[in-house]
Amino acid sequence: MSEAPRDIEHLIELMAKLPGLGPRSARRAVLYLIRKRALVLIPLADAMQAVAETARECVTCGNVSTADRCDICLSEKRAVGEICVVEDVADLWAMERAGRFKGRYHVLGGTLSALDAVGPDDLGIPRLIQRVRDEGITEVILALNATVDGQTTAHYIAEELEGRCEVSSLAQGVPIGGELDYLDEGTISAALAARKRF
Repeated sequence: MSEAPRDIEHLIELMAKLPGLGPRSARRAVLYLIRKRALVLIPLADAMQAVAETARECVTCGNVSTADRCDICLSEKRAVGEICVVEDVADLWAMERAGRFKGRYHVLGGTLSALDAVGPDDLGIPRLIQRVRDEGITEVILALNATVDGQTTAHYIAEELEGRCEVSSLAQGVPIGGELDYLDEGTISAALAARKRF
């Protein structure tokens, strides 16, 4: 059986690095893209090129944007005084899909982890504390995943913000060990509505 040309093999190797794709799935995806070159491959390559050139991190909250500040941070319709803290951008997008939270966000970029040597300065925690001071924040909602690292991070942030503002966390609907990106909008809405003081 002949091997694929080097360029195609390289594309397969790169695709296999994507979450949820192994070597076999990547090979099938690449073959599909080649078969649908005009309909899918070329527009996909153009879109990826555009995103590669314009995507950046919002300097305020850490969301993905094509400008220095994201649309959420720039929106005058968003409530001021509330910040919802999430681990990563996928969690922010999950919260937005639920459509219930009308404040602003703060993306940490992960969780505290002694095992992986991830400390507060490796995350967006100092920037969060600065935002609470500078923006007159009255409530911080901790929407972190219900994992050991997520809860450790939540406790750390709650201690850092004690006396500066009210700190609450998502309540019912988020299972222990669950991750926001895998929850449906109804579950996220219920958890946000029933949040409790941390």
